Amino acid sequence: MKKIGFLLGVVCILGIFAEGGIAADKVLKMSTTTSTEASGLLDVLLPEFLKDTGIEVKVIAKGTGAALRDGEDGNVDVIFVHAKAREEEFVAKGFGTKRYAVMHNDFVIVGPAADPAGIKGLTEAGPALQKIAAAKAPFISRGDDSGTHTKEQALWKATNLTLTEQTQKIVSKGQEKEIKYKVPADSSAWYMSIGQGMGKVITFAEEKQAYTLTDRGTYIKMKYGKTPGVALDILCEGGADLANYYGVIPVNPAKHPHVRNDLAMQLVDWLISPKGQGMIGGYKLEGKQLFYPDAK
Repeated sequence: MKKIGFLLGVVCILGIFAEGGIAADKVLKMSTTTSTEASGLLDVLLPEFLKDTGIEVKVIAKGTGAALRDGEDGNVDVIFVHAKAREEEFVAKGFGTKRYAVMHNDFVIVGPAADPAGIKGLTEAGPALQKIAAAKAPFISRGDDSGTHTKEQALWKATNLTLTEQTQKIVSKGQEKEIKYKVPADSSAWYMSIGQGMGKVITFAEEKQAYTLTDRGTYIKMKYGKTPGVALDILCEGGADLANYYGVIPVNPAKHPHVRNDLAMQLVDWLISPKGQGMIGGYKLEGKQLFYPDAK
């Protein structure tokens, strides 16, 4: 009897280790944008995904450029970002298997209620940025090669203002990187590039009573999702040039055989499923919808 009891004990212990091994084997590494994380959306989606699939998602939040580099280097299994042209290039170069449309919201230009540049009520970003430049009003840029920074660069280019190239070193996850970008000429007195995530940029803009470009989701989170809320107002919104699309892309196992494409595809399928899309569309703060589902 003692022998049987001992053997049953061993079997139970082995079962526990096996279960732990399975759990450890179901960890998915995802690189995503700071704006996606800062909005609070992942805090709602990922626990439900874990409950449905048993897959834990390890989130690495950084700018879109850094997230894309994570995918290129095979450091993660999937990326979830918002710079559509760069995402499509990532897939075209063979680093990702396919881009799946997940959701959208939009960018807005926020600033102090005093609105020294007089942009309140404008819908297109181009005229708003031109007025900010003409007034030499303080403007804070992420300057971190993120999706938001990519969008800002495109918007400045569309103004047809004279731009000059700058080089800046940023530190991301302990690694120093050099990035190049363009800024309005002779703007050193009012244009500040700080190489930080969206939340920190909004906080800094509030401190400096400055303008900045932000995704709507992070702004709503910081305006209505905390006490006290950030004291900046939306001053320019609604234009077609401010659209903000998010996509999820599994890293290509043909490039990096070690990546967990099986787990990545389970996440993709869940995000674009009726349940995932319903949760995205239903996520609100203070009655305000942050994202709109895009999967077809």
